[in-house]
Amino acid sequence: MVRVRFAPSPTGPLHIGGVRTALYNYLFARKHNGTFILRIEDTDLTRYVKGAEEYIIEALYWCGIKIDEGVREGGPYGPYRQSERKDIYKQYAEILVNKGDAYYAFDTPEELENLRKEYEGRKQTFIYNASVRNTLKNSLSLPENEWKQLLASGVPYVIRYRMPVNMEISFTDIIRGHITVNSSTLDDKVLFKSDGMPTYHLANIVDDHLMKITHVIRGEEWLPSLPLHVMLYRSFGWEQPLFAHLPLILKPDGKGKLSKRDGDKMGFPVFPLYWPYGETARGFREDGYLPDAFVNMLALLGWNPGTDQEIFSMEKLIKEFSLEKINKAGSRFDPIKAKWFNHIYLQKRPIQTLALEFREILRSKGYHIDLKRIEKLIELVRERVSFVRELWNETSFFFKPPESYDSEAIKKRWKENSPEILNRLSTLFISEKDFNAENLEKKVREWCEKESYNTGTVMHSLRIVIVGTLKGPGIFDIIEWIGRDETLNRIKKGLATIA
Repeated sequence: MVRVRFAPSPTGPLHIGGVRTALYNYLFARKHNGTFILRIEDTDLTRYVKGAEEYIIEALYWCGIKIDEGVREGGPYGPYRQSERKDIYKQYAEILVNKGDAYYAFDTPEELENLRKEYEGRKQTFIYNASVRNTLKNSLSLPENEWKQLLASGVPYVIRYRMPVNMEISFTDIIRGHITVNSSTLDDKVLFKSDGMPTYHLANIVDDHLMKITHVIRGEEWLPSLPLHVMLYRSFGWEQPLFAHLPLILKPDGKGKLSKRDGDKMGFPVFPLYWPYGETARGFREDGYLPDAFVNMLALLGWNPGTDQEIFSMEKLIKEFSLEKINKAGSRFDPIKAKWFNHIYLQKRPIQTLALEFREILRSKGYHIDLKRIEKLIELVRERVSFVRELWNETSFFFKPPESYDSEAIKKRWKENSPEILNRLSTLFISEKDFNAENLEKKVREWCEKESYNTGTVMHSLRIVIVGTLKGPGIFDIIEWIGRDETLNRIKKGLATIA
């Protein structure tokens, strides 16, 4: 039975890289009829941010990622918040000490900082490893009675992993392939801190084992920690899960990891939802992205189905997804492509849903319109927009006359006889009983032919006085919507203003 987990730290808003990690875990679990677990890794109390845990859960919910076991859902392997499991970890750290694979270290932060500065003075880097540990203050270098006395007297200590000397550590990553690392390049990582909390390395391994995790799918920033994690599994004598380390999501220019600063600079979000605390940050949801479009876009940032297909529902993603098709190289985030995905999904969205959403925008501007009329209006312009908020920009002239007239449009399309044409056209509109778009267009075109007017000149002149510019859907659709009186008023106002 496949069991995977998404294990974020509640230290701030969830970056889209984290959402993608959750998504890939979820797709893999559903593909194999497995279990998706949300575990909150809050062992670093100094970095805990209030509201972050709730933000993570809401973000996953918005994306349609359903949690099977977690802090709210519960489950047979809880609790699922690491701070509530802290009594578990000490015993496992002690197991490693008793086996000789870990040791107590009593070096103070000040002593270690002084060592780092001393090494820097010699243009070297201090690493707490096999080459120096026997010269420092720990249970490997001190006589047994002395370090036991330090423990008994309550002197602060940490527990470090005892990395083997000059060992070739070999392991396999599903995405990266076979990897070998020599232990001499690794330090003796802290597993258990002096504040009574485990580090990520210990808690992560213990929880994955106890929760029966079969596959660890996480970001490539954890790849350097994999040799230690592999050694911890071996030290405990546990079967290790399969690992898959995901590539980075890169800046639009492909140079470096995507950050909030990039989004602020270029005008796009890098978080799924608006972050309201401290330094606030915009979100894809609040920017008008549909969750299905966001998920589809995100899935293709690192994974390739092997075809040209780009549009995938969640069900299709689950069916097609595989870890073997994830790229090793980082994937460049393209804000223009992200908007394209939203455009595609907006066109597929039920017109009734769009009308309800657009009605709220109209009401905020003081317009109370029947839903059926709003639906008709949206049908006229939906192909022109990528976000619901853009509907107003494409329809504002349906509700109010132009406040100004596009000088470029006038320069290009307004002719010497435009006033004459529009005055005569007004007379035609006054006499016409059937004021619907289809009939009006038929009558105007017949009139142009009869009077030997250039049809383009007539249509452009009419659009300029009705809309103020040359944009918009069919001019007769606009005229039908605003009605005879408003049409005549706009022609009159336009002629007076432009003249």
